[in-house]
Amino acid sequence: EVQKLNQQLEEKNGEIQQMINQPPYEKEREILRLQKTLAEREKAQATSDVLCRSLTDETHQLQRKLASTAEMCQHLAKCLEEKQRKEKGNSDDQIPTERSNQVFLQLLCLLDNETSLQAVICNLREENRMLKQKVAHV
Repeated sequence: EVQKLNQQLEEKNGEIQQMINQPPYEKEREILRLQKTLAEREKAQATSDVLCRSLTDETHQLQRKLASTAEMCQHLAKCLEEKQRKEKGNSDDQIPTERSNQVFLQLLCLLDNETSLQAVICNLREENRMLKQKVAHV
Protein backbone atom coordinates (compact mmCIF):
# COMPACT_ATOMS: atom_id res chain seq x y z
CA GLU A 1 0.00 0.00 0.00
CA VAL A 2 2.94 2.32 0.74
CA GLN A 3 4.30 1.60 -2.73
CA LYS A 4 0.89 2.40 -4.23
CA LEU A 5 0.78 5.71 -2.37
CA ASN A 6 4.35 6.52 -3.43
CA GLN A 7 3.43 5.81 -7.04
CA GLN A 8 0.38 8.13 -6.81
CA LEU A 9 2.58 10.78 -5.24
CA GLU A 10 5.08 10.50 -8.08
CA GLU A 11 2.24 10.81 -10.64
CA LYS A 12 0.96 13.95 -8.95
CA ASN A 13 4.49 15.37 -8.79
CA GLY A 14 4.81 14.65 -12.51
CA GLU A 15 1.59 16.52 -13.23
CA ILE A 16 2.80 19.47 -11.16
CA GLN A 17 6.12 19.47 -13.01
CA GLN A 18 4.26 19.49 -16.32
CA MET A 19 2.23 22.48 -15.22
CA ILE A 20 5.36 24.28 -14.06
CA ASN A 21 7.20 23.47 -17.27
CA GLN A 22 4.35 24.65 -19.51
CA PRO A 23 5.03 27.84 -21.34
CA PRO A 24 3.35 30.85 -19.72
CA TYR A 25 0.84 31.27 -22.56
CA GLU A 26 -0.47 27.71 -22.03
CA LYS A 27 -0.83 28.39 -18.31
CA GLU A 28 -2.73 31.57 -19.06
CA ARG A 29 -4.88 29.76 -21.59
CA GLU A 30 -5.71 27.10 -18.99
CA ILE A 31 -6.48 29.77 -16.39
CA LEU A 32 -8.78 31.58 -18.84
CA ARG A 33 -10.52 28.32 -19.70
CA LEU A 34 -11.08 27.58 -16.02
CA GLN A 35 -12.32 31.12 -15.38
CA LYS A 36 -14.73 30.85 -18.29
CA THR A 37 -16.04 27.52 -16.98
CA LEU A 38 -16.46 29.01 -13.52
CA ALA A 39 -18.33 32.03 -14.92
CA GLU A 40 -20.66 29.74 -16.88
CA ARG A 41 -21.39 27.68 -13.78
CA GLU A 42 -22.06 30.80 -11.72
CA LYS A 43 -24.42 32.12 -14.39
CA ALA A 44 -26.24 28.78 -14.56
CA GLN A 45 -26.54 28.73 -10.76
CA ALA A 46 -27.92 32.28 -10.69
CA THR A 47 -30.48 31.40 -13.37
CA SER A 48 -31.45 28.29 -11.45
CA ASP A 49 -31.88 30.31 -8.25
CA VAL A 50 -34.13 32.86 -9.99
CA LEU A 51 -36.26 30.10 -11.52
CA CYS A 52 -36.56 28.32 -8.18
CA ARG A 53 -37.68 31.51 -6.45
CA SER A 54 -40.18 32.19 -9.20
CA LEU A 55 -41.59 28.67 -9.02
CA THR A 56 -41.78 28.86 -5.25
CA ASP A 57 -43.69 32.14 -5.42
CA GLU A 58 -46.05 30.74 -8.04
CA THR A 59 -46.62 27.61 -5.95
CA HIS A 60 -47.51 29.67 -2.89
CA GLN A 61 -49.84 31.85 -4.94
CA LEU A 62 -51.61 28.80 -6.39
CA GLN A 63 -51.90 27.23 -2.94
CA ARG A 64 -53.55 30.39 -1.62
CA LYS A 65 -55.96 30.46 -4.58
CA LEU A 66 -56.81 26.81 -4.09
CA ALA A 67 -57.40 27.28 -0.37
CA SER A 68 -59.68 30.28 -0.90
CA THR A 69 -61.58 28.51 -3.67
CA ALA A 70 -62.00 25.39 -1.54
CA GLU A 71 -63.26 27.57 1.30
CA MET A 72 -65.74 29.21 -1.06
CA CYS A 73 -66.91 25.80 -2.29
CA GLN A 74 -67.41 24.58 1.27
CA HIS A 75 -69.46 27.67 2.03
CA LEU A 76 -71.58 27.12 -1.09
CA ALA A 77 -72.04 23.45 -0.23
CA LYS A 78 -73.23 24.41 3.27
CA CYS A 79 -75.65 26.94 1.81
CA LEU A 80 -76.94 24.31 -0.59
CA GLU A 81 -77.44 21.82 2.24
CA GLU A 82 -79.30 24.40 4.33
CA LYS A 83 -81.51 25.26 1.38
CA GLN A 84 -82.22 21.57 0.79
CA ARG A 85 -83.14 21.07 4.44
CA LYS A 86 -85.59 23.96 4.23
CA GLU A 87 -87.12 22.54 1.05
CA LYS A 88 -87.22 18.98 2.34
CA GLY A 89 -90.72 19.27 3.78
CA ASN A 90 -92.08 21.03 0.67
CA SER A 91 -90.97 18.76 -2.19
CA ASP A 92 -89.68 15.32 -3.05
CA ASP A 93 -87.59 16.65 -5.96
CA GLN A 94 -84.76 18.22 -3.98
CA ILE A 95 -81.16 17.04 -4.42
CA PRO A 96 -80.05 14.76 -1.56
CA THR A 97 -77.22 15.80 0.72
CA GLU A 98 -75.12 12.99 -0.75
CA ARG A 99 -75.49 14.59 -4.16
CA SER A 100 -74.31 17.95 -2.81
CA ASN A 101 -71.32 16.22 -1.22
CA GLN A 102 -70.53 14.61 -4.57
CA VAL A 103 -70.77 17.99 -6.27
CA PHE A 104 -68.44 19.44 -3.65
CA LEU A 105 -65.89 16.67 -4.17
CA GLN A 106 -66.09 17.14 -7.92
CA LEU A 107 -65.51 20.84 -7.46
CA LEU A 108 -62.40 20.23 -5.42
CA CYS A 109 -61.06 17.87 -8.08
CA LEU A 110 -61.61 20.48 -10.77
CA LEU A 111 -59.76 23.23 -8.94
CA ASP A 112 -56.22 22.30 -9.94
CA ASN A 113 -55.93 25.07 -12.56
CA GLU A 114 -57.47 28.36 -13.60
CA THR A 115 -59.61 27.02 -16.47
CA SER A 116 -61.08 24.47 -14.11
CA LEU A 117 -62.22 27.34 -11.91
CA GLN A 118 -64.31 28.65 -14.81
CA ALA A 119 -65.86 25.20 -15.22
CA VAL A 120 -66.71 25.16 -11.50
CA ILE A 121 -68.39 28.54 -11.80
CA CYS A 122 -70.45 27.30 -14.75
CA ASN A 123 -71.45 24.17 -12.83
CA LEU A 124 -72.47 26.24 -9.82
CA ARG A 125 -74.53 28.55 -12.01
CA GLU A 126 -76.27 25.59 -13.60
CA GLU A 127 -76.90 24.03 -10.19
CA ASN A 128 -78.27 27.35 -8.94
CA ARG A 129 -80.55 27.66 -11.99
CA MET A 130 -81.92 24.15 -11.41
CA LEU A 131 -82.58 24.92 -7.75
CA LYS A 132 -84.39 28.12 -8.66
CA GLN A 133 -86.58 26.17 -11.08
CA LYS A 134 -87.44 23.66 -8.39
CA VAL A 135 -88.25 26.43 -5.92
CA ALA A 136 -90.49 28.08 -8.51
CA HIS A 137 -92.18 24.74 -9.17
CA VAL A 138 -92.83 24.22 -5.46
